[in-house]
Amino acid sequence: MWKIGNIEIKNALLLAPMEDVTNIGFRKLCKEFGADVVYTEFVNSDGLIRKNEKTHKKLRISEDERPVGIQIYGGNLEPMIEAAKIAEEENPDIIDINAGCWVKKVAKRGAGAGLLLDPPYMQKMVDEIVKAVNKPVTVKTRIGWDQENIMILEIAKRLEDVGVAALTIHCRTRQQGHKGEPDWSWIPKIKEVVNIPVAVNGGIMIPEDAKLAFEQTGADAVMIARGAIGNPWIFSQTKELIENGKLPSEPSIDEKIKVTLQHLRYEIARADNERWAVIPFRKFYSGYLKGFHHVSKIRQQIMQFESYEPIEELLLNYLEEIKNSPHYEQAV
Repeated sequence: MWKIGNIEIKNALLLAPMEDVTNIGFRKLCKEFGADVVYTEFVNSDGLIRKNEKTHKKLRISEDERPVGIQIYGGNLEPMIEAAKIAEEENPDIIDINAGCWVKKVAKRGAGAGLLLDPPYMQKMVDEIVKAVNKPVTVKTRIGWDQENIMILEIAKRLEDVGVAALTIHCRTRQQGHKGEPDWSWIPKIKEVVNIPVAVNGGIMIPEDAKLAFEQTGADAVMIARGAIGNPWIFSQTKELIENGKLPSEPSIDEKIKVTLQHLRYEIARADNERWAVIPFRKFYSGYLKGFHHVSKIRQQIMQFESYEPIEELLLNYLEEIKNSPHYEQAV
């Protein structure tokens, strides 16, 4: 049971914090497709205390996406404490600490997975943050820095001892990044040493992965990251698979194009101007349009547009062409 504060969800599905991906528009969409808890992009603590406008925008949350967590990261104690206080002012349901980012420029500075190199310091940082805020504090981390330094059992116990409400474990080391198979066998071991909820993360790309993760690990929640990019259906499909034992059919080309445009509208509605939403959205097209007949030409064209109307016209015209072609039945 994923029980944090007033949140209590069985077989909870969580949308992972992802830089340049999990902004309000994407979180809202995933929520509509069944994500139980969603998280912001990870927010830089130094940027928050310097009052960097771009960083502060990442804190924006909306009532229709609750329960929602704000994730912060950093390697220095005082900025992290202040960042947690700033995040709390936005009234999230959860404040999450990133202790798992493997990217070199983050980890080598002692932030993200860099905290795994010094468990006592990680514990002290988390302890001070728990004391500084009233919201539940959770931590997302990895099993260790590398295969020779897997200390997740000690770290999990240390974090529980200072009042962490839940843990999310990416079951790879920092050295692995996203490579290799995640070792889910650590989840039941962690659950033996702590009494707080534990979520499993890593390698969950399709609904069958999520179902298997619950069954093999006994985790209280499954956190989905890259598997949700261009595929918000993964949440509703996973729930259908778990509850009814069968996997729903893939969404039709009609629905995929409809949801692509819906997602883009969500992004535009929350952007300072249309162009600033349309250009970053380009990273989603490959996921939404994957496998469609002769779609490479459409993707090339769509990358040239900087406003919504020509994108909608292009995709709807493409949909009509597909419907009138012999390939339509294959795409439904």
